[in-house]
Amino acid sequence: MAAARLTRPGWTALWGGLGLPVAGRLMGIGELDVLGAVVLALVAVAACSVALTRLDVEVDRTRQPARVHVGQLSRVEVRVRNRRPAATPVLRLHEAVTGTAGVELLLSPLAPRARTSASYALPTDRRGILGVGPLEVVVADALGLAEASVEAAPRVEVTVLPRVEELRPVPLTVGRDPLAGSLQPHALGRASDDFYALRAYVVGDDLRRIHWPSTARHDELLVRQQEQPWQGRTTVLLDVRQAAHDRGSLEAAVSAAASVLVSSGGRRDLVRLVTTAGDDSGFGSGPHHLHARLEDLAVLSASTPASLRSMIDVVQRDGQGALVVVTGQVTEDELRATSRLRHRFGMVVVVRVGTTGTGADGGTGTVAGVDAAGVVAAGSTGGAGGLARVEVGAGALLAPAWDRAMGAVAWGGAGVARMGATW
Repeated sequence: MAAARLTRPGWTALWGGLGLPVAGRLMGIGELDVLGAVVLALVAVAACSVALTRLDVEVDRTRQPARVHVGQLSRVEVRVRNRRPAATPVLRLHEAVTGTAGVELLLSPLAPRARTSASYALPTDRRGILGVGPLEVVVADALGLAEASVEAAPRVEVTVLPRVEELRPVPLTVGRDPLAGSLQPHALGRASDDFYALRAYVVGDDLRRIHWPSTARHDELLVRQQEQPWQGRTTVLLDVRQAAHDRGSLEAAVSAAASVLVSSGGRRDLVRLVTTAGDDSGFGSGPHHLHARLEDLAVLSASTPASLRSMIDVVQRDGQGALVVVTGQVTEDELRATSRLRHRFGMVVVVRVGTTGTGADGGTGTVAGVDAAGVVAAGSTGGAGGLARVEVGAGALLAPAWDRAMGAVAWGGAGVARMGATW
């Protein structure tokens, strides 16, 4: 255990014990000298008893899970085992948690070799990195005048990822990358048995597709892949300018970007995240790349030196696949500049969050009807490349308006969808 230290009540008692004799001399009350001595003796006994306490406890702390989306449950479970042949005193476990005053857990005395456990829920109402710990085991005297502590578990982190809605994937576009497969094609077989490439064997593959000559050379089971894997490409441009967002709209924009990345990544598209702060992840696919992008979004904040137009210039150099622009309150000139990107990409979707859900459709379509939820879908228009506008009111769900707009585009046209219902 660390050296004993006085608690706030302990310091109060110490100064009181020192002040009582002085007050007794001034007022001529001799009994205050005795009372002061008793108080000082209690403080000394408390400090000595804590300092002489010996603990031998085993503490195991786990996070379940270490990565969680906003609003989902994440718990910390603490298991304690007394390894001494004597019972422990009352133990207090203190753990710092980012954004809170910390967590206090009281454990009743543990019998020799006994075990116990306790748990608590973490606050996951905001995205970001949640620091947990270090975990301290604290021993105090019966009067709470002195205490000593020892660190039992180090500081760990829990990543609170953005809220993700289940969205309809972006429709397949004519602007996809013709070489977007994870490998480039090679004719590796004879004329009667041409195949695309070789890949590692996975459980469930047909054993007749094993390419034995290559397996012998590489000392690894390799199977023939008969066709080139197809991957679409989806670029998400996220506007993080302070001028375009308040706190609520920024969180909605980050959630929208994460939802689009997850929906496209789940279809094994190559996905890319670009922000107006100058960040560019590049294209990638697979769970590792997708999780890395979600972690980037978890710590993203509004940026002052940011430019939407400069990042539009960056993304239009690679006009392949689909482009999803997620923004907030922007000018009509900026919207028109974004809409012109449809001539470079197979499809452009502009998502505006924090809007009122009313107003003109910006020339992207003609209102076709209104459903019971308040979503407005638009008919199709001509032009090079598909274009869709999705406007989501403050606190509204993205999925209804998004799915309606994607449905309109999937039928060969551009569309506008607005959603104003609250969470």
